[in-house]
Amino acid sequence: MVEYMDVISKIKLNTIEDVKAFVATASACDFDIEVSYQGQNVDARSLLGMLSINLDYTLNVVSYGYDKDLERILKKYEVK
Repeated sequence: MVEYMDVISKIKLNTIEDVKAFVATASACDFDIEVSYQGQNVDARSLLGMLSINLDYTLNVVSYGYDKDLERILKKYEVK
């Protein structure tokens, strides 16, 4: 069985409110979502983990599934 894995996008979260909105959306998904930066991986559904991220960095989001609300919020914070 092959797992679905897709690097969704590169995002930039600028405020704690952005982090909270992202985590709330990720928490509603029934599949794993990882955020990586500077060689570290964080569970996107973990508020504590996400708050530990240095917001100066662009973040890579890897999703093991699809959700329209997740796609919407990723587009909102996407780095072009």
